[in-house]
Amino acid sequence: MKISSAAKAFVAALAAGASVAATAVQDGVFTTGETVTTVLAVLGALGITYAVPNRPAAEADRVTPGRGL
Repeated sequence: MKISSAAKAFVAALAAGASVAATAVQDGVFTTGETVTTVLAVLGALGITYAVPNRPAAEADRVTPGRGL
């Protein structure tokens, strides 16, 4: 099964944003600082996850000793 980088990044951003937002509203108030933190978590997860290339598991097993990836 092949998953596109964009789909993987979108799901990661959604999970990061939801977890930060759920934590932020525990006290019943969503402040400006919590909004900024939520936005940064979403953008960070989106960017980092999109930048990491998809590599099939079979390719991950083919590492030449002493040569790295």
